[in-house]
Amino acid sequence: MDVTEAVLSRQSIRAYLDKSVSDEIIKELLEKSSRAASGGNLQPWKVYVINNKTMDSFLEFQKNWSEPETPAYPIYPENLTEPYRTSRYEVGEQMYSLLNIEREDKESRVKQMLKNYEFFGAPSAFFCFVDRQMGLPQWSDLGMFLQTFMLLAREAGLDTCAQEAWSLKQESITSFVEAPEEMMLFCGMSIGYQDEEAVINKLRTNRRPIDDWATFLSKQ
Repeated sequence: MDVTEAVLSRQSIRAYLDKSVSDEIIKELLEKSSRAASGGNLQPWKVYVINNKTMDSFLEFQKNWSEPETPAYPIYPENLTEPYRTSRYEVGEQMYSLLNIEREDKESRVKQMLKNYEFFGAPSAFFCFVDRQMGLPQWSDLGMFLQTFMLLAREAGLDTCAQEAWSLKQESITSFVEAPEEMMLFCGMSIGYQDEEAVINKLRTNRRPIDDWATFLSKQ
């Protein structure tokens, strides 16, 4: 698989087969991903892998957690303006339409949303943390690291879903992985083999035309 194929085939997978992924494969992908661009070579990511029986333990731990949770950060800005508001709205409507869930069916929509916190049934996952002293440039490093992992996963025949939704569960996750206080949760990453029969995996989000966001300057 070449890079273009990996980029075009990568998508957020929200239903997985009951097929395990070895620690060795995940370790190899993470090691390769560490070659992602990193300003000043800070490599600000800290990763905790959840796999095999640890996944079962984690999901049980989550289910039994009763303490209040404080979001690690706002996932989206308040009062999103256009075109960002429409982009966010459309992806939700596309997904629920595929699942035949009506707008009025709040219970089913919430039920689908809560699958985030089961890693959508993926057998493997990791959490990505960052030191709290880091700033916006280092957060961009996290994005490059995570994208590199997702593309390498495609090369290995795996699928993924990057999940900022886990940032709403910062206390419980920090407790489970025993991350030090100075580390802040950024996101989770589902890892596994997609269920090609699952309707939700037919979702392909739209992208705005290049002329909407790229300007080729012509100044002489």
